[in-house]
Amino acid sequence: MFDNNLIDLITKNVIDNLNKESLNQNNDAEIKIGVSARHVHLSEADIETLFGKGYQLKIKKYLMGDQFAAEECVTIVSPYLRSIEGVRVLGPARKRSQVEISRTDTFKLKISPPVRPSGELDGSAPIAIVGPKGSVFLNEGAIIANRHIHFSPEDAAKYGIKDNDLVDVEIASQKPTRYYDVQVRVSKDFDTEMHIDTDDANAAGIKSGEIVTILR
Repeated sequence: MFDNNLIDLITKNVIDNLNKESLNQNNDAEIKIGVSARHVHLSEADIETLFGKGYQLKIKKYLMGDQFAAEECVTIVSPYLRSIEGVRVLGPARKRSQVEISRTDTFKLKISPPVRPSGELDGSAPIAIVGPKGSVFLNEGAIIANRHIHFSPEDAAKYGIKDNDLVDVEIASQKPTRYYDVQVRVSKDFDTEMHIDTDDANAAGIKSGEIVTILR
């Protein structure tokens, strides 16, 4: 014969665990969004080519960690000699230079860059960068950045999210939108913030600083 008290205790524990799991699954994360306009990351060598030997980028505004928007801007030029002026440089220097643009920009430049995480440049589109002291041509370097979310380790642990997880995001704006399989990137240098480009922001009717929800 089973002890009724024992059965009641087991049943209660099972129900409690199911309730906890349900709460965890519904623990949606509300985070800030940041809209990224077209910009350029440069290597040390390319900074010197574009701005002069020994040149150091001037900080206009810190973004997160040691990353910053620089005072300097450049012109980007496609192989079809289509150009966009006044493209902001972001620092600090990277190992490889890259240009991040929106799909709308590609129509003006007449190039077809892939949608990629920042830094994944193999097989990306060719583009030239022109500065006040010189120019560089990148055989690979132009991408459309994928939608992604920067997470601090503390916030990632709070919501049970790991580096390179894929999550769904809901935007409750005047033009409600849901994004699927958004890449998560976790680092101690990050503030928690989702990054989208200007095309995505305009389509969803949202601007920097507004709140979006990661669906759990």
